Amino acid sequence: MALIIVAEDDEITGAIACDALMAYGHGAGLVQDGAEALRIVKARRPDLLVLDCSMPGMSGVLVLRELRKMEAFWDLPGMMLTGRRGAQDEEMARFAGADDYMKKPFDPDEFVFRVEELLARRQTSPALTRP
Repeated sequence: MALIIVAEDDEITGAIACDALMAYGHGAGLVQDGAEALRIVKARRPDLLVLDCSMPGMSGVLVLRELRKMEAFWDLPGMMLTGRRGAQDEEMARFAGADDYMKKPFDPDEFVFRVEELLARRQTSPALTRP
């Protein structure tokens, strides 16, 4: 079981993501803005962070960029779950440190599959060292 934070300003989308994660045995918490996500992650490091690109106040890309600067969180797996469809949007998210990028609308089973791939990749990777 992994602890996963979902930062999504649309309650229905966030609930679908959290329900799918919990149905597969993960713990999932929903926050509705980027600043709150950053605060929660700093208080208790999750195993994975799912972020919407477009949230009020602080976008998911900015949250990820901030986390990548911090010694304690530079390696935290991060997935973008977003309605942004352009190649440039995905490129910007990947440049900020996104490990995966999934477009909405999404299939909950595929979402969980990709989350579990990210978690497994982190568990089977040799010890990471900061560049």
